[in-house]
Amino acid sequence: MRRADRLFEIIQVLRRASGPLTAERIAAELETSKRTIYRDIDALVAQRVPIRGEAGVGYVLERGFDMPPLMLTSDEVEAVALGAQWVIAHADPALARAALDVLAKIAAIVPEDLRPVIDDPAVGTPPLNRERADDAVDVARLRRWCREGRKLAIGYIDETGAASERVVRPFLVGYVATVRVVAAWCELRRDFRVFRTDRLTAVAFLDERYPERSVVLRRRWLAMIRQRPSVQ
Repeated sequence: MRRADRLFEIIQVLRRASGPLTAERIAAELETSKRTIYRDIDALVAQRVPIRGEAGVGYVLERGFDMPPLMLTSDEVEAVALGAQWVIAHADPALARAALDVLAKIAAIVPEDLRPVIDDPAVGTPPLNRERADDAVDVARLRRWCREGRKLAIGYIDETGAASERVVRPFLVGYVATVRVVAAWCELRRDFRVFRTDRLTAVAFLDERYPERSVVLRRRWLAMIRQRPSVQ
């Protein structure tokens, strides 16, 4: 991680924390050393970032830092809170952390009368109280491969139990109720296919990029979906 990225991540970690964080805890989350965190904290304080605390006790970022004012209604804040709760419960760990960061940012800038909407929301989504069948799949890397337009070599078992191996061009990771899917152009079938991640038996992340941009495949697929007659 570049130093500039790490400094930003330290601010994010402190922003979403509910209390003081020691350098050891910050270092563990960012996968670096305590000595590096001490140096980075000193650098941030020198840049007038309002971090309070000391080594061995813990650090706190004063509220309101670095956040421009936003005019949000209670409905808008609730929409963010509900969406973030769902992502925290159902998405991969990287997206879940991003959702926590979003909530922390919103909580830092909303007026005091809207803080309860974030801290104690009246809307919610049930937590996921079981292990996912696709926990072995690196969904964060799947999302990255979709963004970068790189191919996958996969093993797959369909709903009938038939196994196959194929090379696909992924362009979207979808979240459908309790399952996750990858939408891709299948080089074997020469058509669009949607693969459930819990039915993937193998995933090889290939360095090879496919010729189209992923956004082009995504738009073609969405256009095809919209043209299908709806079931009454």
